Amino acid sequence: MCTYYNVGDFMASAPGKTTGGRVVSIDALRGFDMFMIIGGDALFRLVSTMIGGSFFMAVAAQFHHEEWNGFNFEDLIFPLFLFIVGMVMPFSITRRLERGDSRSAIYRHIVTRAIVLVFLGFLYNGLLDFDFSNFRYAGVLQRIGLCSLFAGLIVMNTGVRGQIGWIAGILTGYWAAMVLIPVPGHGAGVLTPEGNLASWVDRLFLPGRFCCFRFGDNEGLLSTIPSVATTLLGVLAGHLLRREDLTKARRAGILTVAGICGVVAGLIWGIVFPINKLIWTSSYVLFAGGLSALAAAAFYWVIDVKGHSRWAFFFVVIGLNPITIYVAQGLFDFGSVANIFLHGFIDSLGALKPLVWTSSVLAVKWLFLYFLYRQKIFIKV
Repeated sequence: MCTYYNVGDFMASAPGKTTGGRVVSIDALRGFDMFMIIGGDALFRLVSTMIGGSFFMAVAAQFHHEEWNGFNFEDLIFPLFLFIVGMVMPFSITRRLERGDSRSAIYRHIVTRAIVLVFLGFLYNGLLDFDFSNFRYAGVLQRIGLCSLFAGLIVMNTGVRGQIGWIAGILTGYWAAMVLIPVPGHGAGVLTPEGNLASWVDRLFLPGRFCCFRFGDNEGLLSTIPSVATTLLGVLAGHLLRREDLTKARRAGILTVAGICGVVAGLIWGIVFPINKLIWTSSYVLFAGGLSALAAAAFYWVIDVKGHSRWAFFFVVIGLNPITIYVAQGLFDFGSVANIFLHGFIDSLGALKPLVWTSSVLAVKWLFLYFLYRQKIFIKV
């Protein structure tokens, strides 16, 4: 019997036509993304560093965030998750409408989910420490909650053309604000860490401490606005995958072309508005959105078009409880479980110790999720 804490179907797998009503590729892609978030990036970084050589050191560098302008693989992980949140919305809202839910009930659902996610974000950041002067009010879950709220409201009240209009308006409006509104002491159009508008707004209105640079928060106030556009790009991908007038192969092909266009558009816009994750620039939205679309197309092609899904089971287990593991790893030390089995010999492993430790903690997290999977417990937030 399935057990659910159902405040957000948008975070669950999308209902579709594949394998028991699921678009399995969405679960797998979400799981792949969460695997990176819960330690997969650290594992790849360690392996690449241990192998050494110029090529693998370059690979290891991809698993670090860029300090300011630029883009590494690590900078794709969060926008990809927001993109996936958006992908599921057309499926989820349509399903609720088809089963007879009222629009007011769906609106309550959207708002409740956002409130729960923001609250979980506060818990993750240490709310119960009651140290509010050093508390971080912004965060990953807070941004997911706000993006799902505003994107959900837009989806409820507009069609595809309207959603495209919102994306265009958000991205051009954010660009205009960042280059035209002067920052006291710096002027207009200054895109340095201390001189840009988004960082100044955080310093002016966002209390507590910042992450991950000292002049503002990388999930700050103003930069949350373009991240809504990232979610809406995923919504467009979801609309495409729902189109029954197209073959699955055709859907994958269109999504691939759209992804390439997004990457190219982001690179071109980046000439005048640099690709930057910390302030979530418009060029970053398009570039990361394009890469997200390409990743979604690749997973969809392999799993849902070609039917090769067995390899993805490892990621599907993670993808069915993404928020669960994110919150759990912030509140519980999975390393304490790994240490029960490793403490007697891990210190004798020398250079292999970091690799064995990281792999073991990841294994504990996956086994926890596998237990939930076997018990059919899917905590959907």
